Amino acid sequence: MRTHIFPLLTIFLLSLSSSSSSSSNLIKDTCKKCSDTDPNIRYNFCTSSFNSSPDSNQTTDLRQLGLVSIRLTKNNVTSTRHFIKHLLHDGKNKKMNNNNNNTITNTTTKLDPYVKACLNDCMELYSDAVSTIKLAVKDYKAKRYDDANIGLSSVIDASTTCEDGFKENDNSKNKSKNHVVSPLTKRNDNAFQLTAISLSIINMLRN
Repeated sequence: MRTHIFPLLTIFLLSLSSSSSSSSNLIKDTCKKCSDTDPNIRYNFCTSSFNSSPDSNQTTDLRQLGLVSIRLTKNNVTSTRHFIKHLLHDGKNKKMNNNNNNTITNTTTKLDPYVKACLNDCMELYSDAVSTIKLAVKDYKAKRYDDANIGLSSVIDASTTCEDGFKENDNSKNKSKNHVVSPLTKRNDNAFQLTAISLSIINMLRN
């Protein structure tokens, strides 16, 4: 029996290695196309996002990778909604640290009234986005790419509208005493890029 185990194990490992290499090439090629066609998409962000998902290693074609991208967007949107809820519940202004792991630092200062109003708006936007992206997943699986495109486009709108809300205070006559800084900038940017990647892949599939 032993004489048969090692050859089979070798074949299995070679198969895994080949699959991983194929997935890696698919990710690189897709991210290259995405970043070339959309200046808002950063190649390194695209590849690192896919590589962070174990599901990416199992992808064999563009359609499967597209589903992974939508799920990454869904996870980001859901996480951001929870983050906003946490900020509002805590009544404090907390920031993500800079090591790119989306953790929350200790309390800094009380929420500025304008920031709180913006967070409430963002909470509504991201709550709608969570529901929308769930439908987009179903549409994508059913190959209703036009419907999935519409849904995902609204998610991009949610991230930009949320971030723009914090900037409006600088142009308002009723400015706060302090300059308003969005605690969601990085998350909004991630949501925008992840959704843009999904939309780019959908456009590839439709062409």
